[in-house]
Amino acid sequence: MLDETDDIHPLFQGAPSTTEFRKLRKRIVREVRDAVERYGMIFPAAEAAAGGRGARWLVCLSGGKDSYTLLAALTELQWRGLLPVEILACNLDQGQPGFPATVLPDFLARMGVPHRIEYQDTYSIVTDKVPAGRTYCALCSRLRRGHLYRIAREEGCSAVVLGHHRDDILETFFLNLFHGGRLATMPPKLLNEEGDLLVLRPLAHVAEADCDRFARAMNYPIIPCDLCGSQDGLQRQQVKAILDGWEARSPGRRQVIFRSLMNARPSHLLDPKLFDFMSLACRPPGTSGEFE
Repeated sequence: MLDETDDIHPLFQGAPSTTEFRKLRKRIVREVRDAVERYGMIFPAAEAAAGGRGARWLVCLSGGKDSYTLLAALTELQWRGLLPVEILACNLDQGQPGFPATVLPDFLARMGVPHRIEYQDTYSIVTDKVPAGRTYCALCSRLRRGHLYRIAREEGCSAVVLGHHRDDILETFFLNLFHGGRLATMPPKLLNEEGDLLVLRPLAHVAEADCDRFARAMNYPIIPCDLCGSQDGLQRQQVKAILDGWEARSPGRRQVIFRSLMNARPSHLLDPKLFDFMSLACRPPGTSGEFE
């Protein structure tokens, strides 16, 4: 897509012309494309399951910087002919007090983006079920995911696409490490329990800071994430502070840690389900090569 012509998507009208912004935009799009290709997010079976009409993705928008960046990057790849999927943007209005219900529908209509806005008052359910003083996020997330799966099925989508970025993945890894006793994080591609929908995270390689710079430079109407009055809990904030401290003392530390998640060596860990330690043995003296 060449912004010097008039043939550009409305999402990119008014994009800053500075060299710095062009490099940022190019980097984000490149990293999204790399994630899509590296993790096989465009899967031929999805097209077959859709009756040959092509894959359709439900791209979930919260109105935060990450989801705007996700939509823009996927739209640019689609616009360039590099993402052969149909995009349906979706916002789930969960009835949070003060949620500006008209912001996203107005924005998406103005940008010419196909979309569906769904209202489900999960906020009342969460505030009723969660004890005072506890965060709402876990239950809220489960309820939201259930509705998004339903919407995806109703719309004939093969994938639910979420805006989690590299830093979300790193924080979740350390939360599982410190508090869950397991080496696990948000995968870039996941099959749901029913086996009929993929959950995709195309921003897996994109830094949170880049999402923030991009969305603010584009002046997208960002909706704050704290309308419910409940944050994601002290544990995640503590992990974020640890990572911030490491990054401040050693710039690039986040990316080094992220690369380690792409370079796992099961033989150098301790999980016998991933590596056959029982069969690992020395060769008898005087022999060479593999056992018969």
